[in-house]
Amino acid sequence: MILIPGGTFRTGSDNFYPEERPRRKARVDAFWIDDTAVTNRAFAAFVAATGHVTVAEMPPDPRLYPDLDPEFAVPASLVFQRTATPVPLDDFRQWWALVPGADWRHPTGPGSGIDDLMDHPVVHIGFDDAQAYAEWAGKMLPTEAQWEFAARGGHDDRDYQWGDELEPEGRIMANYWRGLFPFASQKPDGNYRTSAVGSYPPNDYGLYDMVGNVWEWTRDWYAMPKAADKRHSGACCTIDNPRGGKIGESYETPHGPKIGRKVLKGGSHLCAVNYCQRYRPASRSPQAVDSPTSHVGFRCIAPV
Repeated sequence: MILIPGGTFRTGSDNFYPEERPRRKARVDAFWIDDTAVTNRAFAAFVAATGHVTVAEMPPDPRLYPDLDPEFAVPASLVFQRTATPVPLDDFRQWWALVPGADWRHPTGPGSGIDDLMDHPVVHIGFDDAQAYAEWAGKMLPTEAQWEFAARGGHDDRDYQWGDELEPEGRIMANYWRGLFPFASQKPDGNYRTSAVGSYPPNDYGLYDMVGNVWEWTRDWYAMPKAADKRHSGACCTIDNPRGGKIGESYETPHGPKIGRKVLKGGSHLCAVNYCQRYRPASRSPQAVDSPTSHVGFRCIAPV
């Protein structure tokens, strides 16, 4: 783990997406953070020690989904599937498929495995799975502010953790989608999924893959910034150790299933120039706590 000094910084960004605005001043206390996302190797040790069964390995709770088609009432998880041709980018169903039998041991579904992926970040992890691992390891999940402060590496005015250019002098600094998403990948090795942790340069705190590779869970409920937050965008006011919204604010719709959504940070290997430019410290996305996917993982922190 890496010790992150406490300090004051500007969260968010005014340059990209509405959910990142406005920029706000915040201060966080010092904490320790894992230098990489939790790997398949580490998660396998946790499962061997505890017998933990992940969300993806259990059928959906019928009390939360009373109208669920019985066809989908089985253990399953969402798996990215590259398309053969360009598709409308406003319909994620074009590239996501609910695959029965997909889980952390079988990242693309039955027949796949992790023998060659032990140093890749574990995926198909629900929030409760990440929380259980953190408790077993004597750690916890970061808040959104802690995660973003660490990702910035001591620089709070950069768009990317390494500067203001996505590919400085043509260098690839993180695992994101290169080419036109979701059909044309220009990665020379042909791999458009996860990469081994530490494959790209660390930030200035020595942390790997804080952007790209996999989205990472935080322990904060998701909410859009409120108008009241604008008072913290000036020079006079600072929020100490800010936290997220309330669980009720995080529901996708007021009348849908009462399933809270937590904040994900950092983007993933599926973020591209033409879609989801969220390979940045300020980026944030809501994720239902019971919805694992093939591009979501996590890392842990510990108090000083």
